[in-house]
Amino acid sequence: MPKAHIIGLGKSGIAGAKLLKREGWQVTLSDTKTSADFQQQKQQLEAEGITVLLSHAFNPEAEEKLDLVVVSPGVPWDIPALLKARELGIETIGEMELAWRYLNKRPWVAITGTNGKTTTTALIAAIFQTAGLHAPACGNIGYAACELALSETPPDWIIAEVSSYQIESSSTLAPRIAVWTTFTPDHLSRHKTLENYFNIKAKLLHQAELKIVNGDDPYLRQNAAKTWEKACWTSVQGKEALLGDFERGIYIENGWVIYQGEQVVEASALRMVGSHNLQNLLMAVAAAKLAGIDNKSIAKAIAEFPGVAHRLEHICNINGVDFINDSKATNYDAAEVGLSSVEAPAILIAGGDPKAGDDTGWLKVIQEKAVAVLLIGDAAAQFGKRLQDINHPRFEIVGTMEKAVKRSAELAPQLNAKVVLLSPACASFDQYQNFEQRGDDFRKLSLELAG
Repeated sequence: MPKAHIIGLGKSGIAGAKLLKREGWQVTLSDTKTSADFQQQKQQLEAEGITVLLSHAFNPEAEEKLDLVVVSPGVPWDIPALLKARELGIETIGEMELAWRYLNKRPWVAITGTNGKTTTTALIAAIFQTAGLHAPACGNIGYAACELALSETPPDWIIAEVSSYQIESSSTLAPRIAVWTTFTPDHLSRHKTLENYFNIKAKLLHQAELKIVNGDDPYLRQNAAKTWEKACWTSVQGKEALLGDFERGIYIENGWVIYQGEQVVEASALRMVGSHNLQNLLMAVAAAKLAGIDNKSIAKAIAEFPGVAHRLEHICNINGVDFINDSKATNYDAAEVGLSSVEAPAILIAGGDPKAGDDTGWLKVIQEKAVAVLLIGDAAAQFGKRLQDINHPRFEIVGTMEKAVKRSAELAPQLNAKVVLLSPACASFDQYQNFEQRGDDFRKLSLELAG
């Protein structure tokens, strides 16, 4: 019986363990942490014949005749134990790659990019589903990819949001359609250089049959145009701004999304704010057209699309002030887009687990639109110093989300603010398990205030 070790007791790790167990593997699942939840999951999984090790650091040299190591998405690819496993000749892959091996007879749409992945993925899944296809979203949203491989009813299409971490650990993933939404510096603490980060993302497109690329993204325009001349390039700025052959491209002209000279859907049908969402709309429509979906289904799905939780999600209105959750803005570029998209004057809640990156554009938009900035988490002092450097007239270090929401409600009438926006420009791991939990906390506190 072949033997596998899975690292990470999250949704992905559990689905991967169950899949391998079903396929006749002897499976061990480990995590460096422990908790009451983990203990409960351990009992359930061990009842299914899967060994679970908690508070356990994986060591390939301590395991007998290991055939496969599977890594959950959040586990760094270059930790010493994984480097050692590869050195010992043990095949090491990510959970997404494992799912691909059991689902590669089905067509995939894989969406990658620094920002815009989640909205584009959700919109593509909504269009495919409106067309009557069984096309669940997986990866960083929706299901773990291996959950789809476990399903009794195999999908017609797999719509996968794929991070650089997941591409890095997927050697053979080759989607029917690959979408590249944006490219800006992010995750450099992991990928070290911008070139390395770019090449990891590019690998997904190299392995895809059909490619869709955001032609309005400056970095992609400059660095990917020659490589993928025959891709479907997108532009919200009309046909003249398209790269490559306009017959292959998709663009907005006179308020319509145009593909191969045909009016597909009115851009105003999408209810989400911000010009970046028009770009997401183009990429989603392009994927649908390449998959052969009719215009009627596309238009219906877009008109009914509610938006994405934690991405400029409107929570409530308190005394004329909109409370908006943009917790998914985990870097400067995403937070800059978020703040640019809302009405001024705004009160901004920012901070968390800080990331490396260029904050210039973000600070410029703060000067233009934020009448006050309330700072939380580990980044608060660092962000306070940056706001001091640009002489921002009003910022406060409040520390926690609870204090930030309460203070924002006090300040809003004094400053005539129209919006309170949570758009942190940071990861969440200093105070929360993930950005979803952070956004849920903001939602709960805002709704409590609303009474």
